[in-house]
Amino acid sequence: MNRRAFLNSLAVATAVRPQKAFAKLPNAKITRVRIYRPPGLNENFNQSNMVVTVETDQGLTGIGEGGTKDTLEQCAGTLIGKNPFRIEAIWQEMYIAWFYPPGREKVHALGGLDLALWDIKGKALDLPVHELLGGAVRNHCECYATGGAPRPAGSPPLNLRERARATMEAGYRAFRLGAGDTQVGQVFNTHERVRKVAADCKEAREGVGKDGDWCIDFHQRFDFADAMRACKLIEDYEPYFVEDPVRDEHAHQDIPKLRQMTTVPLTHGEEWGQRWDFNRLVENHDIDYIRATLPNVGGITEMMKIAAICETHAVGIIPHFTGPIATAALVNCLSTFPGPVIMEYNYGGREIPHLPQCLDFKNGKALRNDRPGLGVTADLSKMTLIGEVTQPGRANVFYRPDGSLTHW
Repeated sequence: MNRRAFLNSLAVATAVRPQKAFAKLPNAKITRVRIYRPPGLNENFNQSNMVVTVETDQGLTGIGEGGTKDTLEQCAGTLIGKNPFRIEAIWQEMYIAWFYPPGREKVHALGGLDLALWDIKGKALDLPVHELLGGAVRNHCECYATGGAPRPAGSPPLNLRERARATMEAGYRAFRLGAGDTQVGQVFNTHERVRKVAADCKEAREGVGKDGDWCIDFHQRFDFADAMRACKLIEDYEPYFVEDPVRDEHAHQDIPKLRQMTTVPLTHGEEWGQRWDFNRLVENHDIDYIRATLPNVGGITEMMKIAAICETHAVGIIPHFTGPIATAALVNCLSTFPGPVIMEYNYGGREIPHLPQCLDFKNGKALRNDRPGLGVTADLSKMTLIGEVTQPGRANVFYRPDGSLTHW
């Protein structure tokens, strides 16, 4: 084949494939959004496992997770009557159509609905979401276990060193501990706790061995001076990362200084939402990883933009644990991210009654699968319907001459 014929064949293939793919998408409209309370609803908002379904007039239904009844109902009004495959347009309208800029609670709900839209698109094309995002670069995501790998009921308690060793033996990448945890309501003396942190970290290192990994969460409990002391004291034990070393409110001011004073890898942001929360710390290389997760950041649509910023600046992603559907969505997203990834996973492979198919997990790893959409199957009979939206909500948006949305 000569050069001209070869280039012509490429042009024809390029023209045909998108049309063929587009032809598979039906001319659908969203007709109803339903909100379900799952058994064992997680009342900790940032790990909400509230379930939401988005239905279309073509019989396609997507499933998502996150938010609360009130925030989901407000956001859901934007979806009614829309083409479910115009995900970016729907996201932008949900984001800007109301008076106040969306706070973290509303972005969480927006993210739950966004998961359902990606699920619909994957099911319509009979493709897993990771294929829609450009294809996987890894077959699994490594995980770490908080407090140690799950053990059979009735097992005798293990000390910290033993739990760390058992976590490694279960196949996890890392063992994670908290910074001198104490009972709620008791005094937490950060100055004294620094020494306890150092002692615990020494045990963790001994437990995982010289080739194992461990990490620690400071839980934002330390002021800058004590956070710095703790980081310095544990440097020789080589943590995989130190999480949330200072309070969120001080992070943009304190973490850049902390970065210059310690060699331990730093990560932050499990309570943050959108890319503007992370942007400065990522661009300046003040953190080594971000804690961005789903649906907290606004769903897959926003997560991939955050991932692009991280890839640009060689910053890894360590998503905070969330609900099981969102965790399955994370595997789809992070399977396409070429940078460092390790996931917090605390379900330990146990069955989830309302989700007969969800995340595939084995030997400490979250496995990628090729089921359509998010790869999740829900048993709605095991959940309680608590909300339904069938009417359009506020549509107070404006367009620029180029067709893009602008603030109302």
